[in-house]
Amino acid sequence: MPNIKTNIFLVGPMGAGKSTTGRVLARRLGLDFVDSDTEIEARTGADIPLIFEIEGEAGFRQREEAMIDELSQREGIVLATGGGAILSPANRRRLGARGFVVYLETSVEQQLERTQHDRNRPLLQTDDREARLRRLLEERAPLYRETADLVVPTSGETPRRVVGRIIRALEDKAAL
Repeated sequence: MPNIKTNIFLVGPMGAGKSTTGRVLARRLGLDFVDSDTEIEARTGADIPLIFEIEGEAGFRQREEAMIDELSQREGIVLATGGGAILSPANRRRLGARGFVVYLETSVEQQLERTQHDRNRPLLQTDDREARLRRLLEERAPLYRETADLVVPTSGETPRRVVGRIIRALEDKAAL
């Protein structure tokens, strides 16, 4: 097991497995796991859809940027970010400077499957979820790639296999 002295930040679209993978990775590495969306909900006492309804996406993104600034300054964490966190240039800069960024890449088909029963995602409250996911991925994929130190495909993979790939990459990085 590598001796991790850095933070690991997971980025990627909704349904890529950031939270599930993050929990497994943190446990394997003996780090704390934090989910930025969960932290926002805990601090505000409101769920993400309600924040979107009251403050709009812009208001939510401001909260998200402040939360990621705070969380990314911690030591020894695995942080699962929200799918749109990389829209902020400040978030991309901070994540890149403060830890090892892993882009969990997934297909729109996998996203549809993993989010089909989820009603807690404001951006998917639309009649054509597939078209919305394709548009979001087209807009965000270049930003995920630009920010990432490592890209790991997750479609058809178990969280354990994804975590294994991340750990091997960290071991290779530590050997340099």
